[in-house]
Amino acid sequence: MSQYDEGHTVAGWTGTAIATIGSAVVGAGICTVSAVLITGGLGITAASVLVTWALHLTGWGKPPGVRPRDQWRMGARDLSARAGHADCWGCRLAGRALERGRGRGLERGTAAATSEAVTVTGEQEPAVAEAR
Repeated sequence: MSQYDEGHTVAGWTGTAIATIGSAVVGAGICTVSAVLITGGLGITAASVLVTWALHLTGWGKPPGVRPRDQWRMGARDLSARAGHADCWGCRLAGRALERGRGRGLERGTAAATSEAVTVTGEQEPAVAEAR
């Protein structure tokens, strides 16, 4: 087992396999000058993104960052996926988690919901104020 927690998920390997097949179909379409194969391959590649995202949201992916070593096995299911992961753009797109665990679907006491407190003063952030 490697010292890094990357690629050890069902979502990651499934998405990679589907994207590889899509890329091969696009390549075959380019070699045979077939618009049907190129379009089909691009569709398969786009489907790989959706399949990976769906698997991540159902718990077959992983949250951002490194998990504990005992959760690195291939079939480990992420039980915190239902509430959403803090700082995860896939969960943000699904409306599950917004900036550091604040968002819809988060229950009190979960790891994602117990992030640091944020004071809202109503003032614009400097980067936002400069952009306007």
